[in-house]
Amino acid sequence: MVRLLIRELRAPFLTASLVPGSLGIALAYWHTGTVDITLAWVTLLGILAVHAGANTANDYFDHRSGNDAANTRFVHPFTGGSRLIQEGQLAPAEVFALSMACFLAGIACTSYLVWRIGWGLLLPAAVGILGGYAYTAPPLKLGYRGWGEPTIALLFGILPVTGAYYVQTRILDTSVILASLPLSLLVTAILFVNQFPDYVADKAVGKRNWVVRLGPRTARIPYAVLMLGWAPLLAWGVIRNAIPASSLTALVSLAPSALALGIVWRYYEKESRLAPASVLTIISHSLTGLILTLCLFL
Repeated sequence: MVRLLIRELRAPFLTASLVPGSLGIALAYWHTGTVDITLAWVTLLGILAVHAGANTANDYFDHRSGNDAANTRFVHPFTGGSRLIQEGQLAPAEVFALSMACFLAGIACTSYLVWRIGWGLLLPAAVGILGGYAYTAPPLKLGYRGWGEPTIALLFGILPVTGAYYVQTRILDTSVILASLPLSLLVTAILFVNQFPDYVADKAVGKRNWVVRLGPRTARIPYAVLMLGWAPLLAWGVIRNAIPASSLTALVSLAPSALALGIVWRYYEKESRLAPASVLTIISHSLTGLILTLCLFL
């Protein structure tokens, strides 16, 4: 059962939210020299709970739309959902109940943080929770209507960084938004690269993300912008003193970024060859976030 739970929550991919949350805490430490450990743990737990809720809601509503059933070209474990509903190992109602439990855990963490630091956190937290649910859930179905990519950039980039920073400092600093942008682009790239192998199934059920709208060949261009554009944003953050000069060491992540881009550029229509690109995109995101976080703490 634990194995099924880990697989359904897509636990290995929760780093997509853990990394920006940690960066926000590190930015607060760099600016103030202190960290409230209890608030930090509750913040990260809340972020992870909402992310897990979004993952499981995605499984449930992609099942309801027929998207996962139609997807026979998925690249496991990166695309096509957890497949536990399709394999008959979990009932749709069980997946939906798990999703609601995760969102409730996120709401509980938010309630504690609001009680500790005030109502200023309520609106961004509500945006995060509702956005995670509405990504595939009707009536909004943001991921089906071309709003999935900017939603991911906000919910898994700007929002967790600025939110975690605000919990520690009670301040919203524009420099923190600037510091969050490299991770915003890279986390969107993770979503983007995984849309290439899902293209046929997504198109069949009307999931009009950017790869479906542009077609895989043209969609390589915005993917390239995401995979390379974070680097000048990082440099701009250093110039504006949003992050320390040592943060430039994160530019080593350009190596896996370039490798991933090369794979997608060549094999954008060959689903079986795209798994390494997904891995390298995740590495670029995690490595960049880890280096930035360590630079801020050290």
